[in-house]
Amino acid sequence: MIDPFGRSISYLRVSVTDRCDLRCFYCMSEDMTFLPKADLLSLEELDRLCSAFIRKGVKKLRLTGGEPLVRRNVMSLVRSLSRHLGTGALRELTMTTNATQLARFASELADCGMRRINVSLDTLDPQKFRAITRWGELDKVLSGIGAARAAGLAVKINAVALKNLNEDEIPALMEWAHGNGMALTLIEVMPMGEIGSGRIDQYLPLSLVRARLSQRYTLTDLADDTGGPARYVRVAETGGKLGLITPMTHNFCESCNRVRITCTGTIHTCLGQEDASDLRKPLRASADDDLLDAAINRAIGAKPKGHDFIIDRRHNRPSVSRHMSVTGG
Repeated sequence: MIDPFGRSISYLRVSVTDRCDLRCFYCMSEDMTFLPKADLLSLEELDRLCSAFIRKGVKKLRLTGGEPLVRRNVMSLVRSLSRHLGTGALRELTMTTNATQLARFASELADCGMRRINVSLDTLDPQKFRAITRWGELDKVLSGIGAARAAGLAVKINAVALKNLNEDEIPALMEWAHGNGMALTLIEVMPMGEIGSGRIDQYLPLSLVRARLSQRYTLTDLADDTGGPARYVRVAETGGKLGLITPMTHNFCESCNRVRITCTGTIHTCLGQEDASDLRKPLRASADDDLLDAAINRAIGAKPKGHDFIIDRRHNRPSVSRHMSVTGG
C-alpha cells in the first residue's frame, strides 16, 4: 500500500476497545461515555480486518485500546492473529498496554509469539501515578512489568512529559528503565479531546527536556529508523536508548508508515487530522473481501501529508476533537 506521497504503509495499529481501567487525564475524561458494546467489531471481525491489511502488505501489527487487555476474550484474537507470524506474512505482533493486567496475561502473550510490548508509565511516584491515572495503583503496574520481563518480553516504557508534574522525574525514570534493561520513550502531550488551560500548562517541549538532559548525560544521536515518529539517542552513562516523540516541536510526518483503526472499524490515516473512513460497513456487507479491499485502497489514497497539531493559548481548542483512547494508542 502506497499513499499519495510515496510512503509505504506497513504498520497497523488497531484499537480493540475504547474502555480502560485507568483514566489518565491526557487520554480521556474522568466520566467517559464509552461506546455501546454492540457498536464494537467482534473479535472475529477484527481478525478479518487485520488479516486483510496483512494480505495487503502490513508487516507490523500493534493492538491498542483503551486498554486492550480489558477486552473480554482478547487473547483469542491475539492467538488467532499469531498465525500470520507462523507463515511469515507478519513480522511483528505487539501491544501497547498500561500493564495493570500483565501479571495475568504476560506468559500467554509470549506464547503467542509476542516478543516486545510498550508500557505507558509516566511516573514512579505512587501519589503522582494516582493523580495522573485518577485511581491507578503503581504497584500493580510494576508487578505487571516484572511479569512481562520474566516471560521473556522486551519492555519499552512510554512516558508523556508533563510540565510541573513529572518533568523533574525524567532523569530518574530514565535511569530506572535503563537500569532494568528497558528503553524509554518520551512523548509530548498532544491537543486531542477536551483541552483547556490545564492541557496548555502541561505542555513540555522535548527540545527543552533534551537540553536539560544534555547537561547531565552524554547523548549521541542514533540512526535507528522504525518508520515511526521517535528519534533515538544513546545515553552513554546508562548505556540505554532514549526515544523522543515530538508531534508539537518537530513534525515527523515525512516518514509515516502507519494507519490506525478504531474498535468500531473506522480508519484514521493520520493521528492529527479529523480524516476518517468507515471499514465496518464494507466488512459486514459481503462475505468476501472485495468491498473491504476497495475501501482500504480509497482510505490509503486519501492519507494526508501530515498533521496540524497546535497547542497554545490562542488555540485553546483541540486540534482533533476525539480522545486518544477513541483513536487507539
